[in-house]
Amino acid sequence: MPKPGNTKLVAARVAAGYRSQEALAAALDVTVRQVGRWESANPPWPQPVHQERLTRLLGQSLTDLGFTPPTGRVETSAPRPGHLAAPRGTGSVPSQGRPGIHPAAVADHYTSAVIAHRGLYWTVAPSALHPSVLAHAGLGHVLLQETAGATRQRIATALAETYLLAGRIEFFDVQQPERAADTWVRALQAAGEADDPLLGSAILAHTAFIPGWRQQHDEAAERMTAARTYARRGPASALHLAWLDAVEAECETRCGNTRTALHLLRHAETLLADGTGPGAPEWLNWFSPARLAAFKGNTELMAGLLPQARDTLLGALDSILRRGQAEVRHPRRPGRRRGRGQAPRGGLCLRAASARAATGHLVRDRHGAGPRGTTRPDAVAARTVRA
Repeated sequence: MPKPGNTKLVAARVAAGYRSQEALAAALDVTVRQVGRWESANPPWPQPVHQERLTRLLGQSLTDLGFTPPTGRVETSAPRPGHLAAPRGTGSVPSQGRPGIHPAAVADHYTSAVIAHRGLYWTVAPSALHPSVLAHAGLGHVLLQETAGATRQRIATALAETYLLAGRIEFFDVQQPERAADTWVRALQAAGEADDPLLGSAILAHTAFIPGWRQQHDEAAERMTAARTYARRGPASALHLAWLDAVEAECETRCGNTRTALHLLRHAETLLADGTGPGAPEWLNWFSPARLAAFKGNTELMAGLLPQARDTLLGALDSILRRGQAEVRHPRRPGRRRGRGQAPRGGLCLRAASARAATGHLVRDRHGAGPRGTTRPDAVAARTVRA
């Protein structure tokens, strides 16, 4: 009866998301034949150049992976990734502890909840959704300790999006910019664990809103430079790059530089009109050409270009109505519950009493409900759309 192979390595490979020897070989930059030898009944001790790669990728020591050290050789401990800040209210936990105890499908299950939160954000009261999002982040910390390889990378990506969403609620909906700043730091750490530069770019751009809305121009510009640097590392879509222009334009507008802002917005319009390049990631669901028009209309208002702002905002509204998309959310007080028959945030514009009122919502909700106490053009918008 033939001896079983190196079942420890096989189990660790599958748990890390590498379902075939070919997949692991590609990740390690070795031949499939080499992986086959390691998974045999008597695996040879890996060469030094492969030892670190194996332990880093699979998150376990060589001994735990089924290898026996040659006589007289002492194995060094398996490297561990850095620590990731824990969700608010919990202690700091190591990024990785007992990897390989979950099947690869755990990443699918964890990500499915993130996708659900992504959709619920547009229909559920933010104060009701926020605790669930943070609880899911806590679960992500646990899973990061107990997975490795491609499985761990996918969980880290989902965790980064979870923290990004939590920060959006804290900043735009419940008006806690300092808390959002802490949350977005954790999001950026998770994106680093996932090696996802585009998600990192989006997170950095969100952090620019905080100094931008306080008229701290240099700090906002520095964060936008970092966001664009991250975007250059991955194949950024036209929608992603246009959104970066819109964020920077928002910061410039709040700092009084409306001419610069309008130039950025025209560049964003050109990017979207061209429409070439890679597709946008699924998580980039908070931006669209209509929302770009809302950014532009707001800047035109702040620049005193009232007729142009009116046309821009009404055009954006018309685009939304024609497509039947519920893109505009009604600004509500944090935690306020909808009454029976009341439209969800995403669909209010479609039930608005008039196009004029709905256009006012467009101006207010370019990103979602923003922190109160900031300079906002609501009164000007109302006068403009009634003009």
